[in-house]
Amino acid sequence: MVGVIFCGYKKKKKNYTVMKLVDNIKESYRELVYKVTWPTMKELRNSSVVVLIASLVLALVVWLMDFCFEHLMTFIYGLF
Repeated sequence: MVGVIFCGYKKKKKNYTVMKLVDNIKESYRELVYKVTWPTMKELRNSSVVVLIASLVLALVVWLMDFCFEHLMTFIYGLF
């Protein structure tokens, strides 16, 4: 009797898990279609330019630090 109840519970649990997965996918789709505010092309372009400029500035700062550190270490090693 216990084995029969347990087997039935497993089937219900499996169906419940599949139903939860399907509901989750449906809710994700509804959220993407109705609740998400997508940027306009102009906003997207402006954001991309900001990211590009910030990346270039950061790369320049890292290069400058590397350049200065290299020359500093060359100077220190030259003392010995």
